[in-house]
Amino acid sequence: MPRLLLIEDDLTIRTPLIRALRERGHAVAAASTAMAGLRDALDDRPDLVVLDLGLPDLDGRELLRMLRAVSAVPVIVATARDDETEIVRVLDAGADDYVVKPFTAAQLDARVRAVLRRGPSGADGQDLTLVVGGLRVDPRARQVTLDGAAVELTPREFDLLHHLAGRPGQVVTKRELLTEVWQIPYGGADKTVDVHLSWLRRKLGENAQQPRYLHTVRGVGVRLEAPAAQP
Repeated sequence: MPRLLLIEDDLTIRTPLIRALRERGHAVAAASTAMAGLRDALDDRPDLVVLDLGLPDLDGRELLRMLRAVSAVPVIVATARDDETEIVRVLDAGADDYVVKPFTAAQLDARVRAVLRRGPSGADGQDLTLVVGGLRVDPRARQVTLDGAAVELTPREFDLLHHLAGRPGQVVTKRELLTEVWQIPYGGADKTVDVHLSWLRRKLGENAQQPRYLHTVRGVGVRLEAPAAQP
C-alpha cells in the first residue's frame, strides 16, 4: 500500500482528500504546515508527497527546495497557480508533477500512480544501474559516478541524465525530454532543457564544443553515448 504525505493547510480540502485517497488504496498521513510536513517527510519516509504551495508558515516552493536537499521522495505539487512560468519553476525546483486546483481525487490518484510507476521504487522495473562507458547511473540510490568518482547532481539533473542513459546512442528530442522528464505536455520551454544540459555537461567535465558523453544534434535534440576509445 503506497504511503502518501499530504501537506495541505486547508481543512476543507485536506479532510475529503484524505478520505478519498484512502478509499483508493493509499495510506495517507497529513500535515498542515511546511515545517510539520518536512519533519514528517524525514521521519516517516513516505513513498510520495503531495505538496500545497500556499502554506501558512512557508511558501511551498521553498519547502520543496528544502526537501530536495535531503530527500529524493517523489513530490506532486498541488497549486492554484496555473500560469506556465510558475509551473516551470516548481518543476525546475524538483517537483515530479503538478496538479492545478480545483482537481478531483480521481485525477490526483491517477497522477500519484503514474509518478510511483516511473519512480526508483515504482513497479515498472526500472531499478537497474545504467552503465554508459565510465558513467554509472543508479536510480535506486539516485547516485551517479563518472570513472569511479561521485558526481553531485540536482534531482532534475539526475532525472535528465537517467532518461538519456536509458537510451544510449539514441537522439532524444527536447520535446520528449520536456514531456518525460519535466512532465510539460506543451511547448515553449526548450530553454529549460538547454540550461539543464549545460549544467549537466559542466558536472561531467565537458562542454558543447568538446563533448564526451552529451552530443547535441542541432535542430533535433541530444544523444548520450560512451566516448570513443582513445588510440
